[in-house]
Amino acid sequence: MTDIDVVVIGAGAAGLTAATDLAAAGLTVRILEARDRVGGRAHTRVAATPAGALPLDLGCGWLHSAPENEWTALAVARGLALDRGAAPWQRPAHEATFPAADQAAFAAVMDAFWGRVEAAGAAGGPDRPAADLLEPDGPWAPLIDAVSTWANGVPLAALSVRDYGRFRDTGDDWRVPTGYGALVAAQANGLDIVTGCPVHAIDRSGVGLRIETARGAVTARAAVVTVPPPVLVAGTLRIRPQLADTLAAAASLPLGLADKLFLHVDRPEDLPAETRLIGTPHRRDTGNYHLRPFGRPLIEGYFGGPLARALETDGPPAFLAFARDELAAAFGSAIRDRVHLVAATGWGGDPWALGSYSAAAVGGAEARAALAAPADPRLVFAGEACSRHDFSTAHGALRSGTAAAAAVIAALAPDRAGAPDSGGAPDRAGAPSEPCTPH
Repeated sequence: MTDIDVVVIGAGAAGLTAATDLAAAGLTVRILEARDRVGGRAHTRVAATPAGALPLDLGCGWLHSAPENEWTALAVARGLALDRGAAPWQRPAHEATFPAADQAAFAAVMDAFWGRVEAAGAAGGPDRPAADLLEPDGPWAPLIDAVSTWANGVPLAALSVRDYGRFRDTGDDWRVPTGYGALVAAQANGLDIVTGCPVHAIDRSGVGLRIETARGAVTARAAVVTVPPPVLVAGTLRIRPQLADTLAAAASLPLGLADKLFLHVDRPEDLPAETRLIGTPHRRDTGNYHLRPFGRPLIEGYFGGPLARALETDGPPAFLAFARDELAAAFGSAIRDRVHLVAATGWGGDPWALGSYSAAAVGGAEARAALAAPADPRLVFAGEACSRHDFSTAHGALRSGTAAAAAVIAALAPDRAGAPDSGGAPDRAGAPSEPCTPH
């Protein structure tokens, strides 16, 4: 380990973006990544199935607010195809478990509920949980709560009205058929990255920062820290002397939990393509199933909040058993033998994530700005949790990485503080290339 200008901790969307901008400003940069791969919570795995090798997005999979999402421009610049069709949640669900009349009644109640949540968030006043705005004993309250676990990773009782009201979403959700995670990982090309190298501590007591890792120590003039807030709270990465305000902000920014299950299905033609199935519409703890995404012989199950946490306890077999029960209730018991496990995630148990995406605690919405504000100009924090309006998204992480790089450039090279362009997407998009090989 040699002395360098900037160490970036974490090779996810924020870290790769920050490193690219820092290197473009002429600074020497090294990324230290705990995992043996790049991408962070953007992770495409090419899985072997009876239908051949198929790319599966185990992490983020949708280009939210796609027309203004920088990853969209990066995908286009790399010549990648985009699926611009309506997302499953924007179309009617399968009626096997959810008759059309019930779907219409539910949609009206849910739209009114989220309208109340957004109005309450905009009104100011003390923050409160979104559950306070549910109709008492409303028949659709459990399913609205289920939607929150899928969309936010937390039930309504843990969802901050103020934080939710600030989230920006254009309603345009597109996909990258070859994998959103693969697109993010491709940004590692040409960067100095050390994988399998967890950082244990940052000592900021000297003139430079001493970064202590599993492979020894490195001294840097500055660092960009992109680990999720729960990793800081857990003490997996320690900062000495401690930044009390930063740690307090991190404690207010837990990650919600959402997990995916991928099943290969025999005789896929028996199921409609690009259709969603809600497992049990009258309870919170239910799965949301995307039938035959991209027309492939797969079912993608989605589970959030307390249900995902409970299923993670027993691992992939528990996800499979739960899904088989709900699919059998919709399509008959014979489907149990027609669906086979391909992959299941466990983001809550991943020590370098401890969750899926950020959901500020009730009363904790202001912690996003507090975490992003450099308490020490040599030590800047980035990641989707730092984003006031784009948290829980890969483009929020990208924008946070851009801001962090600009702050470091201003501190270390003030004469170049205006470069690179903060819009940046075209400048970061080179010719198509393979992700950096982990080493």
